[in-house]
Amino acid sequence: MLTPDLLFTIANNVAVVGWVLLVLAPRWRGTRAVVLSGALPLLLAATYAAVIGYQTVAHPAAGGGFGSLAQVAALFRQPWALVAGWVHYLCFDMWTGAWELRDAQRRGVPHGLLVPCLLLTFMFGPVGLLLYFGVRQRYPVPVVLALPN
Repeated sequence: MLTPDLLFTIANNVAVVGWVLLVLAPRWRGTRAVVLSGALPLLLAATYAAVIGYQTVAHPAAGGGFGSLAQVAALFRQPWALVAGWVHYLCFDMWTGAWELRDAQRRGVPHGLLVPCLLLTFMFGPVGLLLYFGVRQRYPVPVVLALPN
């Protein structure tokens, strides 16, 4: 039987595989197929959608909502809502990390400079994104000029 604890473990393990691919095998075709294509983040998104739908129908949180901090706290007292929130983080952080890698490759950012950004995005989401935006400023998008025939 799927429990919030089991889903938490599965989602974490799936996300770790994606992050390992981004950091250690950025140009491998498996990374392109699984992470950069959006497949893994979309799997997490579908998981989130299923859990939040189940949570809303089967386990509505009394007093839960998004109108105040107290309502959000009440919402996350339910384990299914809490795991849904965690999968939400995993999904968006993975999507952001995949975007960072695609953008860095397009700009020619050395992977060694990207790795700290990816690790921070994995652990602290917006902090890694902020660092990446600082790094990418030194690497403008290459301009390709078409020569006339």
